[in-house]
Amino acid sequence: MKDKIDFSVLDQAIEEFGNEEKSLIAILQRAQEVYRYLPEEIFPYLSKKLNVSEARIFGVATFYENFSLEKKGKYVVKVCDGTACHVRKSIPILETLRKELGLSETKKTTDDLMFTVETVSCLGACSSAPAVMVNDEIYPTMTPDTAVALIRRLEEKN
Repeated sequence: MKDKIDFSVLDQAIEEFGNEEKSLIAILQRAQEVYRYLPEEIFPYLSKKLNVSEARIFGVATFYENFSLEKKGKYVVKVCDGTACHVRKSIPILETLRKELGLSETKKTTDDLMFTVETVSCLGACSSAPAVMVNDEIYPTMTPDTAVALIRRLEEKN
């Protein structure tokens, strides 16, 4: 069953950024902030509102790595696997998080939409490697045990 999409979010973004193709990225960013992903239902809606083909909108949404067409959890956990983090053992952290949350390389989000676990090439926290980011907060010098403890603290918040 599909979720009901609140298109007023898009209307407000169009009003703020303009109803032209040059506003598309800003509108998609706003949509993703609110929905936590880009639902497929927004493509025909934006196509009509911006007079841009659905294919063009889809192309932009899939070109930029920051956009997601899949639902993400309330907490998006990004495990850095850049050089500094990798050599300081970020992969065991990733593997532990996946095991703890019942995720895999292909299943990135928990069924309850609480957590999404992804890898990223760099968080810019090399001096604190290995680092993990949850939403917009970086957690430095992580270990598999501290990563599990972090997940537990986040679960307790809910």
